[in-house]
Order: sequence, then C-alpha cells, then structure tokens
Amino acid sequence: MSELVPGGNVPLPGGALAVRVSGPFDVCALVTDDRGKVRGDGDFVFYNQPTAPGARLQGDTLTLEPARLRAGATRVTVVVGAAEPGTPLARLPIPTLHVTDPGGRTLARFTPPPAQRETVLLLAELYQRDGGWKLRALGQGYADGLAGLARDFGVDVMEDEGAMEGDTSSAGRQSPAGPPAYATTGDPAPARRRRTAPPHAAVPRARPAPSPAPDPDGFLGLVNPARATAGSPPVALDGRLASAARAHAAAMAAAGRLGVEGTDGVSVHQRVTAAGYRYLAVGEHLVSGPRTAAEFVAYCLRTDQAHRTLHDPAFTHTGLGHVTDGRTGDTYWTALWASPRTPDGLARTAAEVVDLTNRERTRTGLRPLAVDPSLTAAAQAHSADMVARAFYSHTSPEGGRPWDRAAAAGSTRRTIGENIACGQRSAAEVVDGWMNSPGHRANILEPAFTHIGVGYEGGGPSGTYWTQLFGA
Repeated sequence: MSELVPGGNVPLPGGALAVRVSGPFDVCALVTDDRGKVRGDGDFVFYNQPTAPGARLQGDTLTLEPARLRAGATRVTVVVGAAEPGTPLARLPIPTLHVTDPGGRTLARFTPPPAQRETVLLLAELYQRDGGWKLRALGQGYADGLAGLARDFGVDVMEDEGAMEGDTSSAGRQSPAGPPAYATTGDPAPARRRRTAPPHAAVPRARPAPSPAPDPDGFLGLVNPARATAGSPPVALDGRLASAARAHAAAMAAAGRLGVEGTDGVSVHQRVTAAGYRYLAVGEHLVSGPRTAAEFVAYCLRTDQAHRTLHDPAFTHTGLGHVTDGRTGDTYWTALWASPRTPDGLARTAAEVVDLTNRERTRTGLRPLAVDPSLTAAAQAHSADMVARAFYSHTSPEGGRPWDRAAAAGSTRRTIGENIACGQRSAAEVVDGWMNSPGHRANILEPAFTHIGVGYEGGGPSGTYWTQLFGA
C-alpha cells in the first residue's frame, strides 16, 4: 500500500477500482481528456448524476473501470466538498482518499494538508500513461465551491436559489440488541485557468429537499396527535427513512425473526445511511404481530421504551415499512425516527461531551480541558471511519493508532490518549459509561492531559460511534 503526498503517484492495476472518501463529504468526479476538459453532460459524475461509462458513484465510494470510460477519456479527477453546502473544509475532518482493488486490497491512501477557506478540493486524479493508468495525489482547493471548479473544467454552471437540505440524525432502540460498547487506550493551489463551457454541458445544482413521502398507512395521523399530547412537535415523513424501513422489514420477514441486523449482515442503521440519510440521533421500532398501522402504534404507546421513542421531541422525520412473511403470515414492522445531522448539531453534541467531561475533572480538582481543533478533526475522522468501514477499534484496518491520527491532523501534542464507544444514544450516556469504566475514567481524569477533541458519527452496525482524543 502506498501512502501518497501531494504530487506523488503510483501505478494502478487493470480492472475496476474503488475510490472512497468517508466522512461528511460529497464525492464527485470529472472525466476529461489530456487538456482537462469535459466533453458534455455525461462527464460530470455527482449526486444528481451518479453514473457514466466506466464510473459509478454510490454513497462515499466511486467505482472506476478505466477501460470502460468513454472514447477519448484519459483522466478522471476525484473531487470532494462538504456535504453541507458552503461549509469550509477546515471545519471538517481532513478527507482521506482510499483506493482499493476488486478484492478489497488497499492500493493507495492520501490525506491532503489541512484546508483553510476551501469548500471543494481536487483530491486526486487517475490518468493514462504509456498504456497504463496511474494515480496522482493533488490536494488543490477552491474557495468558491463546486461552481468555480466546474467552470474551470468546462462545465456550464447555473446556480439554484436556496440552500441544500441538511443531513439527519437519530436515537433509541426497540428490538433485541447488544449493550453499548466502550474501549480505551492511552500513551505517554496553482493558478486557475478559465475555460469556455461547451454547449449543453452538465448543470450541477443544489441538492433538492426530499419530497414528502406518501403515507398510505395514515401513519402521521396516528403518531403526530400522540406526540402533541406529550408536548412534542410533529414529525414529517421522509422517503429515505421509509425506504430503509421497508428494506429492514423485508430482511426480518425473510429471516423470520426480529433483529437490528439482518441475515445479510446489514444493520438497520446502515440501511438508513445507505439510503442517504445521515443522522445525529436515530430511534427505531422493530415489531412483529400487529396487522395494521393503528395496532402497531397502539403497541408502541403502551410499551415503555417504544413510547419514549415515539414521543422524543428531538426527532423531526419518520419512515414506516412493513412486510408479511408468506410462510407464517406474520407481519414485520420497522419504524424509523430521526433528525438531520448538521454542522451546528454535531458541534453541539461534541461541546456537550466536552462539558460533561470537564465537570468530572473539576469535581476532582483538575483543570478543565481546552478544545483542540487538530484533536477534534482526528477524533471526528476516526468516528466517521469506524462507521464507514464497520469496524470498532483504536487501530484502523491499515494499522493507524490514535497518535498517528492526531499527527496526521496536524497535532503537535506529545502525549495522546483515546476513549472510544459505540451504541450510546446521547452525550450523557456515553460520558457516564466512560466514567464507570476504569480505563476510560483514567483517561478523563489524567492530570497531565490539557486538551481534548471529540468525534461522533451515526451509522454502522452499532448506530453511533464516539471518540475522545486527549493530548498533553
């Protein structure tokens, strides 16, 4: 595996390649010739146009087959931008590019230098040379976003009015599931050229707000009055949540049992994020037996945990799915509850973890920890990576350790400690769990530590992934 630096390159094998950038980013690609120009609409691969000859975008992964690119294509430029429009990349974890072969073997990885005002980054390019293909690391940023980048590549851009829709979030559990988990460790741009847009070029637009999902079961008419009696605001149906709910209900019906994870190995939370809904908080009801939506809601209202989830004021969206097992006649139900993941919401969650951590320190006479942006970036990147690659460890699949991640994010702290946890649905729950574990408590109450960074990401097998990174 090659660890690239800006300008570095590595030869690529033949066949399909997977290019992945996990985290709060949108990934896109521009297919060009040697002059760096697109030829038309089909050369811009992004969230509104996810496929082109030899290229397919699915979530955070771009699959490329160089031999199948359109005629005359000799270069593919991989671009990342903030999923939340207009967000400077400096406020987010540093995007890391992973390139793997069809067998999942990592061929190359590239982490660019920290961004400043840029909102879009040319991360890397695949280019044809001497009959083969190579990967070159770039790291060139644009402060004027996707529009500036697209125009430079010859794409005619029309700006939509209004902001893009934000992400989503979630909390709560109704089906059998394992307890939350905890783990701990510690140890002392070049000038841009203006090009003329070709006729009928692609038109990147702001991602539209999702259309209201249909409600054939009358679900909102059942749950919103119940929420109103508890003083909670109404929820809206979201098509992404409904799609994930139907998929999970079908998986449970196929298995003939309730479960957070189907026989396909995919959790209900992974179905939510795969449907395009990134959440800060999520709740789910997984139930079998009721024959109608009214019976399902009645069951939830008389069951303690389900009742709290249905009434939770944090949730803004919902989705319902049900599938009947043809062998037994049992109907399996999945209801999902979520609220969008936004930069402000993520910042509030991290700040709450820091505040609760510092309260524990001040109770024992220790000085509070100061927030360190580099530690925050490294912690957030690790939580996002654990979700994206479905692992739970202080050591990444490539062998990276907490101090390696801190250094890669620009930290100069000489001593690093890390707490991680998964499955907890609130800042209070995760900090309480850490304080009741000797190893985690030792990190939180380590007198030598002076700074902290917190990361949180929703998704993955356990639903939520938390990281505390300490430094001195």
